[in-house]
Amino acid sequence: MKAIKSIYIKGIALLYTVLLLTSAGIAQDIIHGHIYGKDDKGNISPLVGANIIWLGSTTGTSADSEGHFMLQTVKGFDKIVISFIGFKTDTVLVDFKTKVVEHTLIQENTIEGVTVTTTVPGTHLQRLNPIQTQVITNNELKRAACCNLSESFETNASVDVSYSDAVTGAKQIQLLGLAGIYTQMQFENVPTLRGLASAYGLGYVPGPWMESIQVSKGTASVANGYESITGQINIEFKKPWEQEKMHLNLYANNLGMTEFNANYAVDVNEKVSTMILAHGSHLGNRIDHNEDNFLDHPLTTQYHLFNRWKYQGEKFESNIGVKFLQEKRLAGQVDYDRSTEQTVGNPYGIDVNTNRFEAFSKTGYIFDRPSTSLGWINAFTYHDQTSNYGPRAYDARQNSYHSNLIFMTYIGNTNHTIKSGVNFNYDGYIESLNGVNLNRYERVPGVYAEYTYKHLEMLTLMAGYRVDHHSKFGYFTTPRFHAMYKPWEQLTFRASAGKGYRYPSAVSENSNLLASNRQFVFEEDAKLEEAWNFGLNITQRYKIWGKNLTISTDYYHTNFENQYIVDTDRDATSVYFHNLEGKSYSNSYQIEINTQPVKGLDLTMAYRINDVKTTINGELQQKPLVSKNKGLVSISYKTPLKKWQFDYTIQLNGGGRLPSMDGYPVDVQMGMDFPSYTTMNFQLTKLFRKWDLYVGVENLTGFKQHHPIIYPENPYNQYFDASQVWGPITGAKYYAGIRISMWK
Repeated sequence: MKAIKSIYIKGIALLYTVLLLTSAGIAQDIIHGHIYGKDDKGNISPLVGANIIWLGSTTGTSADSEGHFMLQTVKGFDKIVISFIGFKTDTVLVDFKTKVVEHTLIQENTIEGVTVTTTVPGTHLQRLNPIQTQVITNNELKRAACCNLSESFETNASVDVSYSDAVTGAKQIQLLGLAGIYTQMQFENVPTLRGLASAYGLGYVPGPWMESIQVSKGTASVANGYESITGQINIEFKKPWEQEKMHLNLYANNLGMTEFNANYAVDVNEKVSTMILAHGSHLGNRIDHNEDNFLDHPLTTQYHLFNRWKYQGEKFESNIGVKFLQEKRLAGQVDYDRSTEQTVGNPYGIDVNTNRFEAFSKTGYIFDRPSTSLGWINAFTYHDQTSNYGPRAYDARQNSYHSNLIFMTYIGNTNHTIKSGVNFNYDGYIESLNGVNLNRYERVPGVYAEYTYKHLEMLTLMAGYRVDHHSKFGYFTTPRFHAMYKPWEQLTFRASAGKGYRYPSAVSENSNLLASNRQFVFEEDAKLEEAWNFGLNITQRYKIWGKNLTISTDYYHTNFENQYIVDTDRDATSVYFHNLEGKSYSNSYQIEINTQPVKGLDLTMAYRINDVKTTINGELQQKPLVSKNKGLVSISYKTPLKKWQFDYTIQLNGGGRLPSMDGYPVDVQMGMDFPSYTTMNFQLTKLFRKWDLYVGVENLTGFKQHHPIIYPENPYNQYFDASQVWGPITGAKYYAGIRISMWK
């Protein structure tokens, strides 16, 4: 251990010695800045992949995921050409005093007096990011009228969303065939929805608040931490300096849910801007369509407030924000209310009350040396939950703090860049399950460095390494590597390899199992989960009869060296928690085709195979409740004058294995496998200049899992179980809403 500690300390010293030397070096002249795009409704957002080139030369670059670029100067040239497909190309004179360019392209081309408006695809791959990253834009989110994050992936082929149980309404995601706990969730590069929020957190992010979602497969950058195993989902919220002055969204559906969202932005002065985002939703109808005496959906009331500020100086900028959330959730039998005593003979119910507070700050300083900056991210979360799941009481509180200091610069020229930093994570859990204390605390300081080499747009290599120290498990290292190769413009190869770790939170991450009478058996203390992930992606773009066609194929393999196993197969009345003994892995194969066969029509087709196996009871078995395959067809059509928009999505979900039913009474056994099924969604939108009207239906055919609850007639029975959910539990959902926007 002393040797490891010595290596760790020497590594830190060497790292920062190198950084100091390189920062002090003589750099070539560099200009930098940000490129934005403005659509036909006035929305302004970073233009990922915009091309920047010196006028009359072959020297150029492209904007990254935040619209930022760096470009080496060329003697004798003072103008740059900025272009992006679907936007008007501009020529900009560079101010060599500041060497900073901030520019916005307009989404239209004028040809001989005729205005032709084009549309950027709602979902697209980041062209120059070595990490395979798909961007779901705000326009794509509107296609499903998503009320929250859990409904944001209905047109996405990579992310699956399903109910965690048949009672509470909690939802979970799957990426690469593995549970969402292995996907790092971030809000603008700040960790979020961890621990206690993992159960109901997808419902904490209102859809109208989101500007975009970035879905990255495979291992992520070491700068974002060590927890990413299968991928990363980063949520970009609307910002006062980019968005409309005011936005209203009203929504209602046939289940009785009503929702209100309001965003309001103010420019205080030239340097200070602020934005308030408010959300309120209520579902109060007691509905039991399948007549099992259980509510088909929980009764919920949620209030959510978010206030953010930005200061933009010449070299210094700062973003701060606070969020407040209160949610009350009541589920169970139709006659249950909060005053009901949870004893045999009385109605069974689940009551979850949540109060959550978040605060963050992001500050940055730009040095005189071009493209050299220092950033500091701080975030604090307080989450308090009081709940009962039938006769079981589960009360928990979580305090979390995250800090990340990031230094960025380049070596010699912008072909060689380095990102390094130190960070610190703290998580404190005070948990009680039926009076049993499950408290735990984590303190994890870490240091990291990441080097990126770029050769024009042809080749990008990115290698990162971090060292962390866990207060319980000691030191561990995280190596990660990414590569992107473009032999020609229309063909891109990506490869990745890296390691990830996480410390499981057994009860909070599996609270869906509390919606049963299974006894929790902890056979041993959890160890750090660790896994390797390897990925390969090939993206080919074609031009067929003047129309764009993109085919993306990928393969990802995740291999666990240690995993905290949640075993529901061994015993019908218990769930066992233990560390992996044997193999556990996942293979994910996917092909996705995107095209625009006719003007105004976007078509996406995708197919994925999941091979997910874990050693259970000494036998390598298919992981339960995971579909073996998935198909997706998504169609979006906007009329030529952009007055109407039609959206239609079909999801084909393959069958899979159910947890073992051995030990259950014969009359409730459901077999060994669940069947494949198909769901359809449709939406019609009437578009106006400043407002939209939309109507739609989810699960158009009304398909639902029959009898999703085992022993609903006797929920105090030892075999009662509402956690074995593999499909929809409600029928067709009809909705309508209105969006109103006022621009600056």
